Amino acid sequence: MKKEKVLKQLIAAKEAHIYWVNKAESLIRGIEIEESIIPVKETDCKLGCWFYSERQKLSNLRNNPQENVDLVESLHKNLHSEYAKIYYIYYVKDTRGFFSKLFKKKKKISENDKKIAKEYFENLSDISIDLLDEINRMQRRISAISPSEIEATF
Repeated sequence: MKKEKVLKQLIAAKEAHIYWVNKAESLIRGIEIEESIIPVKETDCKLGCWFYSERQKLSNLRNNPQENVDLVESLHKNLHSEYAKIYYIYYVKDTRGFFSKLFKKKKKISENDKKIAKEYFENLSDISIDLLDEINRMQRRISAISPSEIEATF
């Protein structure tokens, strides 16, 4: 695979991650977001799909230490773990009655639950910053490798 294509895929995954975080923030701000737009599992989001399909190849690059790849994976899992707590508040913990569910009335979130969700989002946001920093390091390393070495690995 050409170096430009590898970098474009990495940038697209990074952009998808930023979009995912922005959707989570919109949810916290009270905007109704369809449940499926913000995947809970780390293997279901676009960043996760890219990362897990390329993980071994990224590990094989001579200037991209295994620790970096492991850290990206760990941060990504922690990010989704934090989002799962928010997801539970907004989508799972539903105590509405039968008729409210039947007529698709919006789930009521208590002020306390909103406060807790905001705290979870602050943690998620901090993790996202660290994750993007590591992905940017990975991007710089890939940029520094010769095109022939990238093609041999990818």
